[in-house]
Parts: sequence; C-alpha cells; structure tokens
Amino acid sequence: MNFDKNFRVIIIDDYTTMLRILRNLLRQIGIENVEDATNGTDALGKLRTLPFNLIISDWNMQPMTGLDLLREVRADEKLKATPFIMVTAESKTDNVIAAKKAGVSNYIVKPFNAETLRAKIESVLAVKAA
Repeated sequence: MNFDKNFRVIIIDDYTTMLRILRNLLRQIGIENVEDATNGTDALGKLRTLPFNLIISDWNMQPMTGLDLLREVRADEKLKATPFIMVTAESKTDNVIAAKKAGVSNYIVKPFNAETLRAKIESVLAVKAA
C-alpha cells in the first residue's frame, strides 16, 4: 500500500523518544504527514481541529490515558470513524478486551518494527475501506 502526501497520522505518546521512533517507522513505510501529541488531552484538541486518517496512541499516559482518548474519539460524531491503533508495552488480556470494547481498530505490543506497523495500518485501512 502506498500512502499519498495527504494521508495524515497523529501519534500520541508521553515519551518523546517513542514519538521519534514512531515517526521514523512511519517514514520508513512512506508516511510523512505526521503530527504528534504528548498526551490525550492535547491530542483531542488537535483531532477536533485538523482531519486525520489514522490515530496511533500509547496506552499509558497521564492525565488522559490512551483508553480514555479512544473512548472520547468513539463518542465524538466527527471522529468516531477514524481508525485507532493502540500501542502498549503490556499484552494483558484485560487491556486488549477493554480496548476492543471501547472500539479500538487494532493493537500493537512494543517492541515492534516498521513491517509490523505497516501490516497493522493496512489491516485497519482495509476494514475502513470495506
């Protein structure tokens, strides 16, 4: 899958090193139009201002967790259809179930590489296109 220059992604993580890693992985798979946020509250403000094709968010953040952000996005009429990938260091079954119930599009457990990220993005976009 090739991404055009208008394909816009927002990445959210309170750890700036992870934002840099995510940005580099996205660049490796051809996604250059990337905005970032360091918490869910900041991300929600950007999401309500600019159109995004994809949200990639960390789970563990303060003051708004990735799960809280996901719930806010799914409750917002303008944002609810946006594909949402949750990134976490924990693969606890309870977390996966909670994210699925809240409407997550897909889930990635750290660490991961560009190919894993590409596969997850392609799978959520294929579902949206269907």
